[in-house]
Amino acid sequence: MNDDSDYLMLSGIKQYCFCKRRWALIYVEQQWQENALTLDGHYMHERVHDAAASEKRGGLILARGMAVQSHQLRISGVCDLVELIEDDVHGVPIHGRSGAYRLYPVEYKRGRPDASGADEWQLCAQAMCLEEMLCTEIPEGALYYGELRRRKSVVFTRQMKEGVAAAVSEMNAWLERRYTPRVKPKKACANCSLHEICQPNLPCVAAASEYVRKALWEDDA
Repeated sequence: MNDDSDYLMLSGIKQYCFCKRRWALIYVEQQWQENALTLDGHYMHERVHDAAASEKRGGLILARGMAVQSHQLRISGVCDLVELIEDDVHGVPIHGRSGAYRLYPVEYKRGRPDASGADEWQLCAQAMCLEEMLCTEIPEGALYYGELRRRKSVVFTRQMKEGVAAAVSEMNAWLERRYTPRVKPKKACANCSLHEICQPNLPCVAAASEYVRKALWEDDA
């Protein structure tokens, strides 16, 4: 039996793609601060997950807040929405449902499309979990952007899946080593919720936990 208690959080893939140091500060060093952007994002996801667990519309089932995991990648998380499309030819059986269904994952985001591709990788990781769990293939999914109020289709290519697998492998290795990479300042640092902890403008910054420890020690001196 697989123990998933030490699996990486699937949502961390977006953080890793956005900034590897940010991911390590949150998941390796357990540092976190909220700002208006992160709070707004949490609110949007709560609205999706607070709805009924599933809803049937003809040959379509909307499954919200579906828990997923991959023993191969050692990640777990929750899908905002998985559309189960009735398809007796290309679909797979779903526990508790009659017939067969194709799966179409949908991830909700508060803003606009991310040029870095981080949103696509997070969605792809969800699809990879579903593929492993249900022994099926999921070629496509979608991202819904709250600011634009429309979906963006995402095709899960082999190259994208290989990139996700490589990223998750590195994340697992860093977590095991308790490793936090050094800062690489960029424009996005200004709006980062961990700006004060990361201190991107300081040269040769070590682990954030060490910076905080020294600051507290100086205050007590």
